[in-house]
Amino acid sequence: MIKREDKHRILIIGASGFLGYSIYKELCSYFKTFGTYNTSNKAFEKNKHYFQFNIEEDDVYEILDIVKPTIIISALRGDFSKQVLMHQHLAEYVFSNKIRILFLSSANVFDAYSKYPSYEQDKTLSNSIYGHFKIKIENMLLRLPKKQVAILRLPMVFGSQSPRVNDILQNIKDNMPIEVFPNLIMNVTTDSKVTQQIHYIINRNKYGIFHLGSSDLVHHDDFIKEIIKTLNLENKGVYKRVYTTNDDRYLAVLPKYNLLPKNLNLVSQDILNELGK
Repeated sequence: MIKREDKHRILIIGASGFLGYSIYKELCSYFKTFGTYNTSNKAFEKNKHYFQFNIEEDDVYEILDIVKPTIIISALRGDFSKQVLMHQHLAEYVFSNKIRILFLSSANVFDAYSKYPSYEQDKTLSNSIYGHFKIKIENMLLRLPKKQVAILRLPMVFGSQSPRVNDILQNIKDNMPIEVFPNLIMNVTTDSKVTQQIHYIINRNKYGIFHLGSSDLVHHDDFIKEIIKTLNLENKGVYKRVYTTNDDRYLAVLPKYNLLPKNLNLVSQDILNELGK
């Protein structure tokens, strides 16, 4: 890829988290990339492109004034009400400065629907606090001029350093049961694929709603068992089956309208192949 450092100044809100840091690593060689971190970490403190930001205490405007981003990527976790307020500030900044925002959303914006997988143009509806919060921010950003906004809905994210895989490994180490949901049908992704997809969306000035999950569906319990098998730990896993319903329920965000090039698509087996390396 061509280096285009002069083209964009990118600010990743939440760049010390698992996904935020993966995005930073993907983009920093190509663009002037900045990020925020919250918890004390010497590596981030020494990085001149990182700014300490505590959503409970700090005003995001101060960082926006210093960085003057052309693109904001929101990958923040934390208090929901504080996040809503911060995104109101981000939306005002995006609108008045005619820049772009990419928001990492979740399949949970559809968690009230259980009979089918969900597509980009489906109406959002959630029964969970987390899903409600994501919908609130999505709706706020979708009121902005459409070419300035990309909503990126993610399914469960796996990857060799992902919190989900680390939790599985820790539970096995501690002889603790691993929770599986036998009736949950989902699609999946990895941090490495999400970051490539984001890079493409930025480069091609894409906007709108994207479903960044695998094109196939898996049962949660089968997929977790496949991960454990791939890691050569199948004799050590103890499972706790959690049934939230008697019927199969879907929590899957499938792409249908906003399609990315074939090399940026994935199937669940790709994740297992990556973990098996």
